[in-house]
Amino acid sequence: MRIGELSERTGASVRSLRYYEVQGLLRSERTPSGQRTYSDDAVDYVHLIRLFLASGLPTRKILEMMPCMRSGTTTPEQRAMLDGERRRIDEQIAELTTVRTRLLEVIDDAARRDGSRAASSASEAP
Repeated sequence: MRIGELSERTGASVRSLRYYEVQGLLRSERTPSGQRTYSDDAVDYVHLIRLFLASGLPTRKILEMMPCMRSGTTTPEQRAMLDGERRRIDEQIAELTTVRTRLLEVIDDAARRDGSRAASSASEAP
């Protein structure tokens, strides 16, 4: 498939796809006229790249992880690196959960106060 179709199927901009390729995260072939073409599995890789980027992983770390994703096998060093990233993400989830809980408390407190004011305003009406 061509770069436009890959962009459409993944939601990644053409510019992002070119960047992933420059970074070594994505592979393409070239037609005789120089156009990029991608295999069907590129869709899955782009989705994976975008997930990793959204989790805060830099492209250099994703590049280290991609061979594991492609082959399904890992060395002890790769497993240690992957486990370290999993721990980092677990910590990030815990922090986000704490923030979410605090936001819910603020929202609930504000709603109670707004409800109290509405009730007291209604009782003061003529």
